[in-house]
This record gives sequence, structure tokens and C-alpha cells, in this order.
Amino acid sequence: MVGPLEQAILALMIFVIMLGMGASLTPRDFALALKRPYGLGVGVVAQFGFMPLIGFALATTLPVSDTIKIGILIMACMPGGTTSNIFTYFSKGNLALSVLMTVTSTVFGVILIPVVLLVYAGALDLDIPRENIVVTLVLLLVPVAIGMILRKVSANVGAVTEFFGSLLALFFILFLIVSWIPRNWEFLLATTWGTYFASIMLGLFGFGIGYGFAKLLRLHPRNARTVALETGIQNGPLAIAIIAFTFSGSEAQAVMAVPVLYSLFIVMSSAALTLWFRRINTAAEQPLPNGLL
Repeated sequence: MVGPLEQAILALMIFVIMLGMGASLTPRDFALALKRPYGLGVGVVAQFGFMPLIGFALATTLPVSDTIKIGILIMACMPGGTTSNIFTYFSKGNLALSVLMTVTSTVFGVILIPVVLLVYAGALDLDIPRENIVVTLVLLLVPVAIGMILRKVSANVGAVTEFFGSLLALFFILFLIVSWIPRNWEFLLATTWGTYFASIMLGLFGFGIGYGFAKLLRLHPRNARTVALETGIQNGPLAIAIIAFTFSGSEAQAVMAVPVLYSLFIVMSSAALTLWFRRINTAAEQPLPNGLL
């Protein structure tokens, strides 16, 4: 499903994506987040509260194998992806909040992802090698730190790195479409409806619950759109990388099915949601208040 060459390319892509994420940040961003932690708290609750619960519900109710259930849980426990920043921009959301929520969920994920997986995998009696996942997540913080250093040394270099990191996240999806789908066409035809349903609905349920949660808290419409996108768009490349470096052989290929399919479908559903958000973005909306919320 994903060969050695693709795994090497994937590792390089993940490094550049995380490098770009770090280049989008400055220490001042974290200071601002600590002064107004409400918005980031909403993001953490959505990412590591709602999404793993959605994944657990899908894994419990759908007629899928244990390996597919593991793939669902890992995908549901991922932090926000950098792709959400691009869709937030086109949705006229709060880009600053989106970037900070993405990075915050990634940093918190080093601790929360293994904990949440321990809880839900234990409930389903599934074995997931969490130690390998922790090592992978810690290593991924290195390019984030390098990106922040680049931004501090040169704002121009940081801006270019940030741009290429976000662009590469979309390129990764195109890479899957061009290289992966033709070679795995038989797998796609043989995949059960439950796997497709989980791969598609994980993002859609995340959009709906994230948006509803934000509206319930009476967030500004731009911030509500941001929370919806940040909740539904998980870091698919990171999930695929973790699985590739944690599992082996046929087990890795089976576990990888949901993250790969999710990465393919989330672009289409995010584009549709963005079009809807732009339609409801009328001139009657209030101007964005100071700060993140």
C-alpha cells in the first residue's frame, strides 16, 4: 500500500510540514495564547475530547476488523492538520486562531494522544504500541522548534518555510491520488462500506460537532468556522507516518487504510464546507474583536 520509497518521501514531507508549522510561530504567539487561553482550550477539547469519542463510536458500531478499528482510533486521536489553516483562510475564518490551535494540539498531542489511545484501545481490547507513537511524536517536535528558530533568525525565511510547509500538506494529498490510487485500485474495490463510512464520516462528524460546540459557546462566527475546520481536519500525513514507523508488514497496510482514505476524502468535504461558509459569510457579521475570541 505504501512502499519504502513512499515512506521515505512521506518522512521528508512530514519534516517539511512540521518545519513550516514551526515557522508560522513566534514566542509572542504563545504569550498571546496564554493570555487568552479560552479559544485554545476549546480546540484542545474538540481535538482530544470529541474526535476520539467519535472514532470510538465508529469503531464500536461499524462491522470492521480490529486492524481497521486501530486505524480509526489513531486517525481520530491525531492533532489538527496544517491543511485546516488553508481552508480557514478561504473560509474567512480566524487564521491566527487556526494556526495556534493546530500547533497547540500538536504539542499537547505528545502527551494526550498516547493517553487517549490507551483509554479507547483498552475499551476495545486492542493492542497499540504506544511507546513507538510517543517517540515519533517527540521527534516531530524537533522540526517545529527548528522552524521557530528560522522565523526568529529571518522573518522572510520563516514566511517562505511556512508557505512551503502548508503547500506540501496539500501536495501530499495529490501525491496519494496520483501514485497510490492506481496501484491500489483492487484494494479500493475490495474495501468494505464500513471502512469508507468511517473514513468519510470521521471528518464530517468533526465538522458538525465542532461547529455546534462553538455556536453553543456563542463564539464569533469567524471563530466558529475556525473551530469546525480545526476539529474535522485531522493530520492525516502524521497518522500515516506514525503507522508506517510503528507497525510492519501486512498489519501496517491494513491499519493505514482509514488514514489514507480519510486524507483523500477530507479535501473534498473541506472544500464543500468552505463554499458553504463563504455563502453564509454576509456583510452583516460583526467585525472580528480584538484577540482570538
